[in-house]
Amino acid sequence: MSDSSMPEELPLTRADLRREKNYIDGRWVDSDDRIMVRNPATGRILGSIPDAGADEAELAVAAAARAFPQWSALSAAERAGKLLRWHDLILDHREDLARLITAEQGKPIGEALWEVGYAASFIRWFAEEARRVYGDIIPGHARDMRIAVTREPVGVTAAITPWNFPLAMISRKAGPALAVGCTMVVKPSELTPFSALALALLAGEAGIPNGVLNIVAGEAQPIGKVLVTHPEIAKLSFTGSTGVGKMLASVAMQSVKRLSLELGGNAPFIVFDDADLEAALDGVMASKFRNAGQTCVCANRFYVQSGIYDVFVDRLAKRIAGLQVGNGMIDGVNVGPLINDAAVTKVQSHVDDASSRGARVLLGGHAIDGAGHFFQPTLVRDLPPDARLCREETFGPLAGIVSFDTEGQAIAMANEGNAGLAAYFYTRDLSRSHRVAEALQYGMVGLNTGQISTEVAPFGGIKQSGFGREGSRYGIDEYLNMKLVCTAIEGE
Repeated sequence: MSDSSMPEELPLTRADLRREKNYIDGRWVDSDDRIMVRNPATGRILGSIPDAGADEAELAVAAAARAFPQWSALSAAERAGKLLRWHDLILDHREDLARLITAEQGKPIGEALWEVGYAASFIRWFAEEARRVYGDIIPGHARDMRIAVTREPVGVTAAITPWNFPLAMISRKAGPALAVGCTMVVKPSELTPFSALALALLAGEAGIPNGVLNIVAGEAQPIGKVLVTHPEIAKLSFTGSTGVGKMLASVAMQSVKRLSLELGGNAPFIVFDDADLEAALDGVMASKFRNAGQTCVCANRFYVQSGIYDVFVDRLAKRIAGLQVGNGMIDGVNVGPLINDAAVTKVQSHVDDASSRGARVLLGGHAIDGAGHFFQPTLVRDLPPDARLCREETFGPLAGIVSFDTEGQAIAMANEGNAGLAAYFYTRDLSRSHRVAEALQYGMVGLNTGQISTEVAPFGGIKQSGFGREGSRYGIDEYLNMKLVCTAIEGE
């Protein structure tokens, strides 16, 4: 009997949350061709999804276009009520959604539970924020003129989301879009489709009308081409690699679509000699090893001042040695698998490059034999600043430490390169905290913390890490057009 006929069982309380069909116009749409979805921790098949393409994407866009007039005509309060019901259903099914995430993506179940709550927080935030989409009355430029500014939904939108946070990256985009009256077509990663399809099921149960939210899983290229070129799509939001983002941006500009791009990062993590070392170590562990290092804001390169360098490295080694690697479904596991073999190969190449340049591997350094895509949590010291690890995003459980002497050196090394998503630094010097925060060329800076993601704050980068913001009151503006109404008032 083939693997495809015996998918890995998942301990779901509600088995129908695992859907293997696309969600288009409120219907579950199948296809003869299938894509197998595997558990990265075991290598076993979880199930399959339709190998959807351009035809299914066209159907989804048409459905979203039909749904837009009625959905956008609802009051903000009416839309908010449905979104809040969706929020509640997500939390009601928190455990099952977390199991789906861990099975298809690999992160430990505790992190998956956190992601479900994080995903739900965007739905609630934007449901509430949509009731505060205000306009302006501007004093007229003449006595008989009145100027009003209103904000309206942009129309049909599209989202292309990654595999590392398969639930939260959808809700962070769909939340504001639906809240202000837009409709949306979502292309989730074909590596992690089941959590996205479960989210759509719950949206329907919450009363979100047919066509307002559509999920089209399948191969990226044909679906993405429709979403980036279709004349009905007014805005595209993409989270993924810088290379793909550049390609999408160039094509989208041919029809002048609005874009939000959250692209690659290469986050520096600076520890000055006046830092609280235990707090900094906590920040390293939270930022570097969450999701096995597979986050876009993950600390990628560490700069530690020379006066505390040896002490910091020794203490960090003890922390890393205590991490437990394994299947995320198992209690006590801190680090799950990488998403696929290519991810393992990339981490290994960064370790090998560092070693070839004279760096010392203190812990780990190799993939773990056996089923799944596991890599040892790895610590490398005496890393030269020109190593690949300092120039490229690793996306794995690898921490490389560079020594520096002065504040200026640290800032210069941190600002090297084209990435500008997130940066972190630790200091107890008030003046230094202001200087460094202002000098770092990044869209987000964590000062004395390794965790910066929350629904109430704007998320996004600068330079080649993209543009646009998600979350917070700023995130809702990405889905609104501004309209001026200038009125001549007749005199008496």
